[in-house]
Amino acid sequence: MFDSITNSLKSALSGLGRGGKLTEANVRDGLAEVRKALLEADVNYDVATNFVRRVTEQSLGERVLKSLRPDQQIIGIVHQELVNLMGPTDHSLHLRKDGLSKIMMCGLQGAGKTTTCGKLARMLLEQGRKPMLVAADLQRPAAIEQLKIIGQQIGVPVYTEDPGQSTPLQVCSNALKAAKADSSIQVLILDTAGRLHVDSQLMTELEQIDRKVQPDQILLVCDSMTGQDAVNSAKSFNDALELDGVILTKLDGDTRGGAALSIKEVTGVPIKFIGVGEQLDRLEPFHADRMAGRILGMGDVVTLFEKAQQQLDQDEMQAQQERMLAGKFTLEDFRKSMQQIRRMGPLRDIMKMIPGMGGMLDQIPGLDAEGDFSRIDAIINSMTAEERCNPDCIDRSRRNRIARGSGTEAADINRLIKDFGSMSGMMQKMAGLSMMDRFRAMKQMGDGGFFNPGANLQAAKERSKRGPADTRAAADKKKKARKDAKKQKKRNR
Repeated sequence: MFDSITNSLKSALSGLGRGGKLTEANVRDGLAEVRKALLEADVNYDVATNFVRRVTEQSLGERVLKSLRPDQQIIGIVHQELVNLMGPTDHSLHLRKDGLSKIMMCGLQGAGKTTTCGKLARMLLEQGRKPMLVAADLQRPAAIEQLKIIGQQIGVPVYTEDPGQSTPLQVCSNALKAAKADSSIQVLILDTAGRLHVDSQLMTELEQIDRKVQPDQILLVCDSMTGQDAVNSAKSFNDALELDGVILTKLDGDTRGGAALSIKEVTGVPIKFIGVGEQLDRLEPFHADRMAGRILGMGDVVTLFEKAQQQLDQDEMQAQQERMLAGKFTLEDFRKSMQQIRRMGPLRDIMKMIPGMGGMLDQIPGLDAEGDFSRIDAIINSMTAEERCNPDCIDRSRRNRIARGSGTEAADINRLIKDFGSMSGMMQKMAGLSMMDRFRAMKQMGDGGFFNPGANLQAAKERSKRGPADTRAAADKKKKARKDAKKQKKRNR
């Protein structure tokens, strides 16, 4: 997320600390690079210019330039201005305490509007409110069927009508009557039609629904990867409908960040939620301060803790902690720990939330954390229950069987067993640590071994260069050399 702008801003700001004393000239040069980084990230021109102007005004004061660490103070100013640029945030949907709340979702085709309706419905279910989804997008042929499938997956009712016999306005009006007739329905979510671009027909249709249904909240779903197009469409929708909030989708694939940094400043409409994956549980409240920290590579510990609380099985974690304290932590326990961590999302994203880890990832651009975990998981899955609990019983024949079953090499099995042995003591010490301290400890594990991503990456590159045939040939050559050595030893006797 935002890799491009993060790297550009870090490069521009790190230059401020070089060369000793800061002067007005090199501060202006550094902030000119910041402005360039923002524009390259597709941030609105006026937004980028005004942002740098505000930072410059605060950075050129005598208090900053003559402070002990002026470069750090300027980074702090940039961080606060990023927070001001994207905030303040309001995650509340302002739902009615009694009666039926109505949420109207709008946006262009391809922004992920229908999926976001399902994510929002799932989130409301978790909060103890029963929603009903309304398939009012009659333009896209598959939209109705897609919403039906989503409704089945999360267990909420979906109101539909034959698109050939009805209009979006009629669908929404009839859905409102049906929801009022069912006392269990607390929130009505209208999935309205989109277009490939903003046009008068679309806006007229949405304005009619707005007047007839009178939704409590109108939320715009924007594809963050479209950058300035997302900002421009948000402005057009807001001029017509007076939006209450924006949901930015596909933020996990957005390397630039132009929409997230511009949309609040240009439209005045707050970003309420962000979509960070296709799964229906990948909808998060938007926090300007946390996002500013991520953009500057400072991590996001609070969100990491929240993800851990939501995704990790607390009973299983407690049981593992007890086994750690007793010195009984096995490869099976380690495999379960990996599975729990992976539920929190892509490993690179998780690691970037830990302060200092983002910089380590930048130093290993080809790092495949998911691949490393998958390889370890495959090896442990290829072991018997006895082997997972007692790795010492794994002899040469077992090692070869595990390697064949996991698609790895015998050397990988050896390294895993060796590193796990040295790691067991560390895991026992980690039993009483917090989640944050555990992540830090994991970062330090394995000096050049199986759990060292850099070493794994280099080993994988060497294996790929050799190829399967070369690997077998090398193994046969070693085997023959051992036999020859034994024969020579017998002759010497």
